Amino acid sequence: MTTAIIHHPVFKEHDTGPNHPESPSRYSVVMKSLHDDAELWSKLLEVQARQAPRGDVQACHAPQLYKQIERVVSKGTGYLDADTVVSMKSMDAALHGAGAACQAIDLIMSGEATNAFVPVRPPGHHATAERAMGFCLFNNVAVAARYAQNHYPEIERVAIVDWDVHHGNGTQGVFYDDPTVFFFSTHQYPWYPGTGARGESGIGRGVGYTLNVPLRAGTPAMEQKRMFDAALDDINGAFRPDLIMISAGFDSHNGDPLGQLLLEDEDFVSLTRIVKGWAKEACRGRIVSCLEGGYNLQTLGETVRAHVIELQNEPS
Repeated sequence: MTTAIIHHPVFKEHDTGPNHPESPSRYSVVMKSLHDDAELWSKLLEVQARQAPRGDVQACHAPQLYKQIERVVSKGTGYLDADTVVSMKSMDAALHGAGAACQAIDLIMSGEATNAFVPVRPPGHHATAERAMGFCLFNNVAVAARYAQNHYPEIERVAIVDWDVHHGNGTQGVFYDDPTVFFFSTHQYPWYPGTGARGESGIGRGVGYTLNVPLRAGTPAMEQKRMFDAALDDINGAFRPDLIMISAGFDSHNGDPLGQLLLEDEDFVSLTRIVKGWAKEACRGRIVSCLEGGYNLQTLGETVRAHVIELQNEPS
């Protein structure tokens, strides 16, 4: 098993200003935790991210959104919505983030890596086709999923698993009418951004290819894991992916300031193991995991390290 870590120093130059929860320190604590585990780090394939070309981004996003972000960033510090702050390096960071997720696909398809983790910021799963929101500029996971389909004939069907405490409304929206991408989300509900009800299951040809499992605040970790496992069993009976992507939001961790779910590090390891089992059976272990939320700087690094260790471990 080889797990690639695709990242770039520009991820910490996306300056969101003082007291913003989506801070450059998130990238720093994650990378320090990985680096400080010498045994783990020696087994990982470290790769510096490249920028995504405009065409790859616009395979998921409207040209108007691309131009809007360019325009606001060029002015220095500005807001794309009430929560989404940008600064001079934000466009570079966002393009490297989307590029890193696509690069993970290349590394896996070339055989250089079995799976990959991308410690990206800004995160992506709230970014819709036409709107940046919820700390997100471009939808890294969505761009990479479409990149995989457009560049590799072997990748026809992609499953996206989102365990962030917030619903990935942007990812859902991009693929809501698409039967080639299955979007599955567990999330606190009702909670930001207000989407993700059980009845949201797709439209047109995409009906049945979205599955939301809304969770009440304070749902016991054991119950959340049981529902997650049962849902993947159901999906596996109807959809066999060629690639699995994880929107790895660690704000569903107990004690995160932006969520009220109760997962601990070992629970994220269990979720990772479940997805790995599915990937081993369905798609030769191909998994790309991209960082989404996770705002407790005292826990985030160790939680990510536990997740990456499980990605690196041989599947049972």
